[in-house]
Amino acid sequence: MTDPADGLVHHGTPAFRRTNLALFAAGLSTFGLLYCVQPLMPQFSHDYAVSEAGAALSLSLTTGVLAFAMLFAGGVSDTLGRKPVMVASLLASALLVLVSALMPDWTALLAVRTLLGLTLSGLPAVAMTYLGEEMDAESIGLGMGLYISGSAVGGMGGRLVSGVLADFFGWRIGVAVVGVIGLACALAFWRALPPSRHFTARPLRWRTLLGRFAGMFRDRGLPWLFVEGFLLLGAFVTVYNYLGYRLMAPPYKLSQAVVGSIFAIYLIGTFSSAWMGHLAGKLGRRKVLWTAFALMLAGVALTALRPLSLIMLGIVAITFGFFGGHSIVSSWVGRRAGAAKAQAASVYLFCYYMGSSIAGASGGLFYASHGWNGVALFTGVLVLAGLAIALGLVQLKPLVDVATPPTPMSKGAMG
Repeated sequence: MTDPADGLVHHGTPAFRRTNLALFAAGLSTFGLLYCVQPLMPQFSHDYAVSEAGAALSLSLTTGVLAFAMLFAGGVSDTLGRKPVMVASLLASALLVLVSALMPDWTALLAVRTLLGLTLSGLPAVAMTYLGEEMDAESIGLGMGLYISGSAVGGMGGRLVSGVLADFFGWRIGVAVVGVIGLACALAFWRALPPSRHFTARPLRWRTLLGRFAGMFRDRGLPWLFVEGFLLLGAFVTVYNYLGYRLMAPPYKLSQAVVGSIFAIYLIGTFSSAWMGHLAGKLGRRKVLWTAFALMLAGVALTALRPLSLIMLGIVAITFGFFGGHSIVSSWVGRRAGAAKAQAASVYLFCYYMGSSIAGASGGLFYASHGWNGVALFTGVLVLAGLAIALGLVQLKPLVDVATPPTPMSKGAMG
């Protein structure tokens, strides 16, 4: 199943196919469960008489708790193992989404969505760590891209299913169906994922853990990659959070089902994440990352125009650039972090989901005060900052991986 010379998972082997099938299912489940409430925000505003920013809490509270919990998820998986933590995370999260469909009021719904952030934390950071440990260097870019492709399908599917079903049967049915799909994916993941071959259990020592966190910030590249994660998801989630409000209002007056179906654009992410991740592995991450931000910036500008066709073209560009950029940055973090892979993944995803939580909620204030132009200006500033950092990373000399002895291989980690 693996290359007998090193025991790693290589592209083209049965182990590679099983690993990616399992992580595709995990990404599908995790991000479907997380984002299924996003197209329902206008309905939440109507049913519960909450503002746009208030309705956004159904997602922002989840991602905020998720961000903090993931700082410790990697350390827990160092002790309990990668696969057990990921399986428990997926099963518990699917059950919580099923419970959320039964909640009687807004406060109870927010409470369950907050708890969901805690249970979901056991998957994303640990999945990055698992890939970093188990896949060889030439395969990890494609492997990460395929995992993110599953995330794209999950993000699209969760939004699409809940949004369309809400129009015909109510939002509770839509959310419950997403929960059932998530449970099926969790069971498939449990069955398909190969056990870790390069994992060595370590006791959870807080001093050592904090030392690894501190070591990452002595690296000149990793902190900037963490900021890129914040900006990427912050801009992306803000656009999708308030897109439904704009398109369901005059002059477009689209239905909930039509707005929900727009999330099918996420399918573009299944291609762009794998393609740009693979391209970055061949040409160098530094040479490809800035193009993802440039594409997102062009997309934001298009959404500020009035014709619906140009708005949709802008959403396509934003989606393509986002998934490609996330694929590049996340695999770059894993390669650069050396022995601190679990902690680097946790910090990266902390920043990534804090971008969703902070920017996603803040965008509602811009929408309330200046309409879509306010959202476009806000997200444009985020993306422009990401582009500036990406261009700066092009000039940054590669440094030795954190907690890794200097070797010719580690000196090329930035590119």
